[in-house]
Amino acid sequence: MDLRKLPKTEFAAAVAQIAGERNIDAQSILDSIELGLVSAYKKDQKDKGNPIDDTIDFSVNLSPQTGIFRIFRIEENGNKVDVTPPGFGRIAAQTAKQVIDQKITEAERENIIAEYRDKIGTLIYGNILRIESSKIIIGINKTEGILPKAEQVRNQEYELGSRKLFLMKDIVEDELTGKKNIILSQADREFVHQLFVREVPEVSSGTVILEKIARSPGERTKVAVFSKQAGIDPVGSCIGQKGTRIQSVLNELPGHEKIDVILFSTNLDQFIVQALSPAQEVRIVSQDDNKVTVSVPEDQLALAIGAGGENVRLAGYLIDRDIDIISHQAKTKSTSTSSIKTPKKSGKTKRVKKNKETKTKK
Repeated sequence: MDLRKLPKTEFAAAVAQIAGERNIDAQSILDSIELGLVSAYKKDQKDKGNPIDDTIDFSVNLSPQTGIFRIFRIEENGNKVDVTPPGFGRIAAQTAKQVIDQKITEAERENIIAEYRDKIGTLIYGNILRIESSKIIIGINKTEGILPKAEQVRNQEYELGSRKLFLMKDIVEDELTGKKNIILSQADREFVHQLFVREVPEVSSGTVILEKIARSPGERTKVAVFSKQAGIDPVGSCIGQKGTRIQSVLNELPGHEKIDVILFSTNLDQFIVQALSPAQEVRIVSQDDNKVTVSVPEDQLALAIGAGGENVRLAGYLIDRDIDIISHQAKTKSTSTSSIKTPKKSGKTKRVKKNKETKTKK
């Protein structure tokens, strides 16, 4: 829209129409035009060899009815001096158009962002649009989301154009630009939780509760579950007949991530034993508020510890204690975890491996 071609009496109507159609506050349009006029004036003066000191203040008198404006320099004593250059109308019209176009773009994005606020914590499909050094840009319906490095799964392949499932984690404002960005994740534990909500009706209804999730994204996850209703097997509900439900969850997980579904228990000894599955014959040697020592047969040490200490580390997260593992036979310390502080949540275990040939659900 070229404001120069509008009769003066139509300026207010034009602003009101844009405000109404785009759901933008009319005063914010006028305020932005005023700021744009000052910026355009400074640039014009600089181009003419008269750069303006940044310490000098300006104000604009813009009529909301006619669009007629004057630019004033504010003196140290508070007086205002009219500095509107002759023939500045063309530049002003261009500036107004640019400002209005920008406000429309910003308002449309704000409206889209507002639509997604209620979807935080839910799952959404998106297509990979661009891969940058610190983030991946994901196309989601009418807008874009950001998958930061920290929310990516290390052993996952992200290919341009590929379609994947993400968690809508948050909406954050850029500190520099003020632009609001949709933050997505595949590494967050809530991503796993929402997959169970989607695939397991008992979880969706609240009958089965995922009490705690310990996760090494792309590698392994342990989920502690219990049922609020007698006669409902929480582990079996999550696994499904012939493993159909858990396989649907695994199909959406990045990499070749495995899941252990564990029965939560308020009996800490029982929960410790189950948390260390698939290791068997786990015996509690000693425990206190910070550390648990257990023993296992020599041939179970590798399973109890896991590759790179992963199994014992995830088990430690579940029980909120360090875990030392020693051999039944040797009675010597084999390994220990580092402390992982989480709320005390305690735990029959079924372990399922992802079918590598299963295609990603669309």
